Amino acid sequence: MSKDLTTSSIHRQNILNNPFALEKIQEHFDFKGTLFENEQVYTKAKVAELLGVDTRTIERYVKNHTDEFGSNGYRVLKGKSLKIFKLQYVSDTGVGEKAATLGVFNFRAILNLAMVLTESERAREIRSRVLDIVLDVIAKKTGGHTRFINQRAQDYLPASYQEFSYRKLFTDALRDYVDMGGTKYRHFTNLIYQAIFKEDAAEYRRILNITDKSRTRDTMYSEVLELIASFESGIADQLKERSAALERKLTQAETEELFKASESNPFIKPYIEGARTRMASRDLCFRDALHDKLEGYIQSVPAVDFEKFLGETSKNLSERLEQEEVLSVFKRLKDR
Repeated sequence: MSKDLTTSSIHRQNILNNPFALEKIQEHFDFKGTLFENEQVYTKAKVAELLGVDTRTIERYVKNHTDEFGSNGYRVLKGKSLKIFKLQYVSDTGVGEKAATLGVFNFRAILNLAMVLTESERAREIRSRVLDIVLDVIAKKTGGHTRFINQRAQDYLPASYQEFSYRKLFTDALRDYVDMGGTKYRHFTNLIYQAIFKEDAAEYRRILNITDKSRTRDTMYSEVLELIASFESGIADQLKERSAALERKLTQAETEELFKASESNPFIKPYIEGARTRMASRDLCFRDALHDKLEGYIQSVPAVDFEKFLGETSKNLSERLEQEEVLSVFKRLKDR
């Protein structure tokens, strides 16, 4: 997937949805606008001046990116809002008194425009600086360890502990009810991974560049871990029931049939789709890791995810383990 901001709407939106990066970017550029309705706004003429192009170029880009700019802060003033703007600022902004509408940008919308504007050297410089700031913000927030950014979420530890519990049920069921050698544990674990995110463990580790002895699941998001736990729990029960019905252990082929049936279950399909979208989108945004087989699931990361992994409620694992409420959650899970 192209990382060129002029062509990739997903990469553009990932920056525009990141409130922590936006704050630093706005501080850096400090564009002087007009205070209106509690935010700085900029007329097309002012934006043309800031980006070094003429207003006709601005109008053409607005026409070609109406929906995108509109969702990121560009708006057209008319009626009462325009009347108030004219009364307060018409002499300062050069807006014609007879104008029936007026398009204005906020900072976010200017940044959006600078990301797609190819005719401007100033816009190119802005794009380059923005990318540096975004990388710096994420690195500082995570202490440079984006591989484990998943662990900063408040719901990671409970999900990890729950999955660990169900993992034991799953491996015990493979031991007791499947007639295969020791390779069955890796084989059927990979079938779960392939069912959920279309990759086996080796592929996943290669994409995330995990070359040390770190546990694969230590890098997975809570939603993925919860879905893995659901698979493990469901498969464990089915193996036990099927083995009892046949009064023998299951063959590899019979066990694989159970996995296929679970993967195609319509009740679990929405959860698989959601896990794929979250993993593919977050890994591209936060870890610069592209899951080729999930490229069709990539979306821009919502603002709530930046808060989840970089905001005030996010913490690294060692900080999280010191919290009393986390320890109480573990106790409840242990005693269930």
